[in-house]
Amino acid sequence: MSIDYRLGDDHVVTITINRPEARNSLDMEHFFGLRSAWERFDGEDDAYVAIVTGVGQDFCVGADLKTYIPQITELQKKMKAGEVTEVDGYRLDDGIKAVLRGTKIYKPIIAAVNGNCVAGGMEMLGGTDLRVASDTATFGVMEPKRGLFAGGGTTVRLPRQIPYPAAMELLLCADRVPAARAYEMGLLNEVCRPSDLMDRAFDYAHRITANGPFAVRKTKESVLRGLATSMGEAYKIETEISREVFSSEDATEGPKAFAEKRAPVWKGR
Repeated sequence: MSIDYRLGDDHVVTITINRPEARNSLDMEHFFGLRSAWERFDGEDDAYVAIVTGVGQDFCVGADLKTYIPQITELQKKMKAGEVTEVDGYRLDDGIKAVLRGTKIYKPIIAAVNGNCVAGGMEMLGGTDLRVASDTATFGVMEPKRGLFAGGGTTVRLPRQIPYPAAMELLLCADRVPAARAYEMGLLNEVCRPSDLMDRAFDYAHRITANGPFAVRKTKESVLRGLATSMGEAYKIETEISREVFSSEDATEGPKAFAEKRAPVWKGR
């Protein structure tokens, strides 16, 4: 019962939501653990790419409503009274940061969706870059069915990531859709057999880690910063980042390795 973090020799981090007895739902402890895992990934120099997945039949079904709501309500009361800013290290924004809303992680993140991906699971999916799903997985923005609102980034990110009609179908109908339909909508890169899921996710990860890590990070940074502004400002950001990359050590090493017909030795800077 934990958020498992493993960094391999291949520069790939695997973050696993390991709470199958609660359908990989997240209480305050596990929101904090997931937020901490993302912060660790972002800060580790040897970590180039992350894969996030779940244990059992669920990827993530969001907050554990039985425990999280009372916990967060109590924390809000204490903070409003000016008593504390955190409780046992837990902070009010742990849930938001855990699902990658408003974070500035420019390293690539791959979702390996092993099962049901709804509520907070869908929120977090929107913060990932590549997505592979088992053919048994399902997806849904189901908050409106309960009179609730998906406030973890989904109403902002989803219409920017897939065609508008597909996004609105998910957001307004609030139906659960199978992996095949999610792929048709453009939500996923690939659907595969459950037994192939992690192999396919690692294949994407290793294709990324073969590239210059500094150039990869800066490419994602340019995309995310550019999407958040006007076209003209985005071009300025792209030019600024282009100068950084072309003046890096890796930009010298890449062409040199090509000329010498050998694999590059990346420095990540």
